[in-house]
Amino acid sequence: MLVTVGRIGRAHGIKGEVGVDVRTDEPDRRFADGAVVVTDAKVSRTLTVESSRWHSGRLLVKFAEVPDRTAAEQLRNLYVQSEVADDERPEDPDEYYDRDLIGLSVRTTEGAEVGEVTDVVHLPAQDLLEIRRTAGNTVLVPLVEELVPEIDLGKQYVVVADRPGLLDPEGAEVVETEPED
Repeated sequence: MLVTVGRIGRAHGIKGEVGVDVRTDEPDRRFADGAVVVTDAKVSRTLTVESSRWHSGRLLVKFAEVPDRTAAEQLRNLYVQSEVADDERPEDPDEYYDRDLIGLSVRTTEGAEVGEVTDVVHLPAQDLLEIRRTAGNTVLVPLVEELVPEIDLGKQYVVVADRPGLLDPEGAEVVETEPED
């Protein structure tokens, strides 16, 4: 199964290195020397990681097939994907692949079935579970332990600690504030 692991940014230097916007919790594994990735372009390309390094908080990658800056610039904004075995799991037991979460049923801490995970949205600050509620609407729930205290892949469910307005935006509490003078 192909999993998106990054997006190629601008070229760095003249020897063909590119910055990569990392989309994986395991960048050192997915961009290790010799790792193979595939671009998502109309005409996909297979690229072999020749080397990678961190520079000023950014991952720089040199692909064997990219000899210079001109070739590196042609890759800008392409997403790269890595082959991940169906039974492979992240090294950290508290991490999950998107494919593991999509399709899980969602229940509250009280045990009420409220919907199904339809997507995982990755934002810079945190990841969000997109949940299609049995009521028909879709909500986004931050994927943090306080709000998602339990994920059971074996039993195929996630538990969401419902808060006012989290699963039912219509039931959100409105807080009145006094205007400042």
